Amino acid sequence: MKLITFCVPSYNSQDYMRHCIDCLLNGKEDVEIIIVDDGSTDSTSAIADEYQNKYPTIVKAIHQENSGHGEGVNQGARYATGLYYKVVDSDDWLDDNGYKTLLETIKKHLSENNLPDCYFMDFVYNKPSASSPFVRDYKKQLPENRMFSWDEVRKFNVDQIFLMHALIYKTEKYRESKCVLPKHTFYVDDIFAYTPLPFMKKLFYIPTPLYMYFIGRSDQSVTIDNIIKRYKMQITVQKEMFNAYSYKELLKMDKPLRKYMIHCLMVILMVTLFFTCGKNTKERKEDTKELWRYLKKKDKRMYYRLKYHSYATVVNFLPFKLKGKIMTRSYLRLVKKENLG
Repeated sequence: MKLITFCVPSYNSQDYMRHCIDCLLNGKEDVEIIIVDDGSTDSTSAIADEYQNKYPTIVKAIHQENSGHGEGVNQGARYATGLYYKVVDSDDWLDDNGYKTLLETIKKHLSENNLPDCYFMDFVYNKPSASSPFVRDYKKQLPENRMFSWDEVRKFNVDQIFLMHALIYKTEKYRESKCVLPKHTFYVDDIFAYTPLPFMKKLFYIPTPLYMYFIGRSDQSVTIDNIIKRYKMQITVQKEMFNAYSYKELLKMDKPLRKYMIHCLMVILMVTLFFTCGKNTKERKEDTKELWRYLKKKDKRMYYRLKYHSYATVVNFLPFKLKGKIMTRSYLRLVKKENLG
């Protein structure tokens, strides 16, 4: 039995993917590694096949036409055979101690016939130029090293949500959520870390860093130039999140889960507004208005909740140019705090 399926979406990753895969191989026969070659034009495809041939009981190579990171995640979920499903980008890796701790914890819970639906773990922003890495933990929000439900989840800060890097979903629960990420779109991690959550009832937090998130390549999607340039993709992601659950559906969820889901929508909405307001153009102004029109037509209760009773409320009524300056400065402060840019 495979305890975890790791999906490694890979596009032109020849220069760094070996580090990622070699790290994952430390799990030996307890894990499955699915490398999804996203129509690469370099040696990524050959490297994926090389690992599959060398480790046929652990590694599976999937080759697809270029469809984007999201379809790579979708492919991994379709073919996963592990109890749990975890996405690791090809330029990232796992901390050895955290990895060992996770596998030992799963084995313990399996022997007790008491498996959670989702594990949460800390993650680290690794930026070579930074004096020290930034660790994102959830110690103030989650009970540690024991099973819990959403009723015990405490309030999140305005700048904090669950990211993909922190999540290890039970595979059957992830599939049950019917989470499908859009093709040819950046920033789909937001959907991955939002849509499946209501299906995760039994939770477990291991307060140890696992995921090592590399920051430093100029072509990464989180650089400030790229996030401003690709704002339409973030709008697509935002709409997908609006589509996942109506406000009426959120109200039926247990209060702590509902509060987190709305909090998450608010945070991502602020990110979306930043992307869009990053430049003062007529097209961007119209796209901002269209986003609100889209939400109002689809879900009026959600529209009024987010536009008039959320973190975005004050920003919404500022002049567009000033809004862009405020959002940009806020992002730059976050970059400095968490070593992102």
